[in-house]
Amino acid sequence: MSGKKKTALRKFWKMIGPGLVTGASDDDPSGIATYSQAGAAFGLATLWTAIVAFPLMAAIQQMCAKIGLVTSHGLTGTLKKHYPKPILYIMLLFSFPAIIMNIGADIAAMGEVGNLLFPAIEASFFSVFFTVLLIFLIIYLPYRKIASTLKYLCIVMLVYFVVPFLYEQDLIEILKATFIPTVKFDKEFIAILVGILGTTISPYLFFWQTSVEVEETRSKKKQLVINKKIIYEMKTDVDFGMTFSALVMYFIILTTGTVLYNSNIHQIDTVEEAAMALKPLAGNLAYLLFAIGVISTGLIAIPVLGGSLSYIFAETFGWEEGLDKKFHEAKGFYLIIAVSLLLGLSLNYVGISPIKALIYTAILYGITAPVLIGIILHISNNKKIMGDYVNGIWMNILGFAALIIMLITSVLLFFI
Repeated sequence: MSGKKKTALRKFWKMIGPGLVTGASDDDPSGIATYSQAGAAFGLATLWTAIVAFPLMAAIQQMCAKIGLVTSHGLTGTLKKHYPKPILYIMLLFSFPAIIMNIGADIAAMGEVGNLLFPAIEASFFSVFFTVLLIFLIIYLPYRKIASTLKYLCIVMLVYFVVPFLYEQDLIEILKATFIPTVKFDKEFIAILVGILGTTISPYLFFWQTSVEVEETRSKKKQLVINKKIIYEMKTDVDFGMTFSALVMYFIILTTGTVLYNSNIHQIDTVEEAAMALKPLAGNLAYLLFAIGVISTGLIAIPVLGGSLSYIFAETFGWEEGLDKKFHEAKGFYLIIAVSLLLGLSLNYVGISPIKALIYTAILYGITAPVLIGIILHISNNKKIMGDYVNGIWMNILGFAALIIMLITSVLLFFI
């Protein structure tokens, strides 16, 4: 590779940051469980959802990132400043249990997969180990270290791009399923569509993306003057992250939709079941790669989940906040992260199964997402808040499409 190409790649990698981490965290163990079930139950019939979800995800996350850059406040801080307090408290009320249950489901999945890789060690031990490890790293590592570590950890998720090709594939069928949408008007298929949308357009990512853009600005130790170059770099970062997320989703559905569906395995309740089912069908390598990917996604997603909740609380109550601060400088902020992880872990010991937690999480996300998307659209088109950086026509079209789809999903969730 020439020196110029290496320099260009280095510049691109340096520019990529919050968007990639946000995209990778969207494919957390709970998301992997949803995509695995979609593939196992319906084969390739839901492959097209990755194509549809990508522009909607990218549009909303770009709006959130731009709000953070322009206002220098997280989404909660912007809500607090420009909207009635009841709206803020309602968001807090719904976000807290949903995020805790999501963390609990992810910790449980990581524990179960750890037990698959090392059967002599109980799953509960792995769950506790991962929880304590993450709390320690989040509290004691400075933000730049956390950001760079998470960014490099995303590379491990490339394993999901490899797994489908360890098994014989029908390329014509794959192309048809990708570009020709299939919709089945029965309860199970609609439910899985609701699950896919709920896990790809998740409210906690809105809060995280906005706050982490502010964090990135602060970490550069100078106030950035927002201009077209910075906005372009942000869009490139977000688009890259969302593309990465959609591709991971696509290849997980492709893997389970061919390997498991064609072997008449149509019910997958957890990620460890998906990994175990792959072992005899696609070989040890596919099984190991799939399992390692689950743990990696959990290590990426749980700090994002805990961090987003902490930003919500800190901005709501006016606490010192930021992953760039030391523990003694932002005790409340870090305590919320620690408590959220410990509460998530405790769900494994109070009889709430990870799958039930995922269902409840999807319902709560389904209720809050349309409201939040509506508020994000309002902020993004408000000249008093955004100045010259209000939404363009295409961004509004995609944003309103996401809002309408999530409203429909909420109604479907209610009836299902």
